[in-house]
Amino acid sequence: MSARTIGRSAGALFLLAYVAYLAGGALARSGSAGTVALPQIAAHQLQVSAGTLLMLANSAAVIGIGILLFPVLRRHHELSAYGYLAAQVIQGLMLAVGVAFLLLRIPLARAYPGSHASALTALARVAEEANHYSFWIGMISVGIGGLLLCRVLLLEKLAPAFLAVYGLAGYAIFLAGAMLEILGLNAGVALSIPGGIFEIAFGALLIAKGFPEGQTRDYEGLARNVPPAMTAPSSAPTA
Repeated sequence: MSARTIGRSAGALFLLAYVAYLAGGALARSGSAGTVALPQIAAHQLQVSAGTLLMLANSAAVIGIGILLFPVLRRHHELSAYGYLAAQVIQGLMLAVGVAFLLLRIPLARAYPGSHASALTALARVAEEANHYSFWIGMISVGIGGLLLCRVLLLEKLAPAFLAVYGLAGYAIFLAGAMLEILGLNAGVALSIPGGIFEIAFGALLIAKGFPEGQTRDYEGLARNVPPAMTAPSSAPTA
């Protein structure tokens, strides 16, 4: 697969991940605006389940982005490539864990009409909180991985310099916001906007242009170290 094709595929996944998670989150919360509303969840089980499936599709997409970008980044900086891949996998797994907590609300909603309504509501609230923390732990991983990605983009000129610099700033702010959310300060959503804008812009750029083709410094180094037996035979006449 060429670098351009890899870039365009990754760009499509960047945009797909956004659409899948936002649409899935809206469906999974069943119009409850993030509050615990077990009767409402019981009345919209199919809608909630469909939303969680879309959110799981987001997890698959972000892991797919890490896998697609790994060979491109590795050609330029191996450590950053492994770090970005690990960050994407952690993000996908933590978001999937959060989805599992959201799904727990369905059996709680089915049991809600019984005599333990207050206890069930408390458990549903715990599930919501667990989803919240799983999400923001995943977002910490997004911030770290994004910084590694933008570093390579800037140093190796794989993206316009202004966009790479904006990405570095955006992901640094994003990371700070995610950490503040873990600490209980509700600043993560507002501080995630610059990083989100970068991912949308970068995804659109990749779809339009992909990554530039051409040999990288690592490949040039490998070429210089090819054993003599692997080089092309000389065309000079023998004595």
